[in-house]
Amino acid sequence: MLFTPHQFGRLSLANRVVMAPMTRSRADQPGDVPNELMATYYAQRAGAGLIVSEGTPISEVGRGYSLTPGIYSPAQVAGWKKVTDAVHRNGGRIFVQLWHVGRRSHASISGHTPVSASAVKHPDKVYGPLPEGGFGMIETGTPRAMTLADIEDTIGDFVTAARNAIAAGFDGVELHAAHGYLIDQFMRLHSNQRSDAYGGSPEKRVRLLQEVTQAVADAVGGDRVGIRVSPFVTEGYADEDPEIPAVTLKAMQALAPMDLAYVHFSENISRYTAMPEAYRQEARALYRNPIMVAGKYTRDSAQEILDKGLADLVAFGQPFITNPDFVTRIARGHALTPVNYDAHATFYGGGGEGYTDYPAFAEAA
Repeated sequence: MLFTPHQFGRLSLANRVVMAPMTRSRADQPGDVPNELMATYYAQRAGAGLIVSEGTPISEVGRGYSLTPGIYSPAQVAGWKKVTDAVHRNGGRIFVQLWHVGRRSHASISGHTPVSASAVKHPDKVYGPLPEGGFGMIETGTPRAMTLADIEDTIGDFVTAARNAIAAGFDGVELHAAHGYLIDQFMRLHSNQRSDAYGGSPEKRVRLLQEVTQAVADAVGGDRVGIRVSPFVTEGYADEDPEIPAVTLKAMQALAPMDLAYVHFSENISRYTAMPEAYRQEARALYRNPIMVAGKYTRDSAQEILDKGLADLVAFGQPFITNPDFVTRIARGHALTPVNYDAHATFYGGGGEGYTDYPAFAEAA
């Protein structure tokens, strides 16, 4: 089943293997513009049924990592068009991951004071400019609580970014509502201390997620929209939130009528607890449209969750870095090039080394 086609709305995939979104910092300066090197990288991996791009800021204030490619300027849209054209020429499909980091930023990166659900800072570091020059990990700034006007503007920024994505040739968009970024900050108790319509009860804490998703679905079509959540991952927070699994199920109830391309569960990274089987079953009972999972899956565990009917698509991350022909390799039983953690720095920035220079199986042989 892993290698069978998948069809939902306008989304037609050759197989159910997805290349998961992975943060990158290789955009051209000035302007954080996607480039030909990125087009080569994604085209090499077009054997995936679907590629989900690196996190892509929807606005300047949404930025949290230097050198990441945005999708809010005409130059960025033109740069992404090179990427989507290259992927489509190789027979692939690609969504862009739309990203607003919220409080996980610093004014030196975005040019703006970070914003969040509430003015609550968590000790955290992101990739930004160093005082002595160059780039490295820097402490995030203290955020300010978003006003209702800020929220309205942010929803508009997501919609504009989604329309830009379609203009750039993407097959759809994935909304990043996981891993301690803005939408996730509204969903969790520690970061959301609001007493208005966007804070307090679970229904109010999922309101931003619901309004962003509905607005984007209205703009580009629900079958062109996915959303990523991480109810069992604690990233960007001091403590686990005991309510977030149930809050995420509330969100899925709200999302179900929108007929989205998929809901994407990110698992088994950072600080996490394993997702219980009973939770997967409850999620499936609530949400009958496509579900994607990601997080250290293997061919066998991916096939197992598909066979159980608890997911429809399985995303793989780092194996796609070192194996551009990952789908062919696992389909034919070829050996995988292992992930070399000594070369970890090359995953995130630099030139072609550790990015576009990993060979396909036949070349490696």
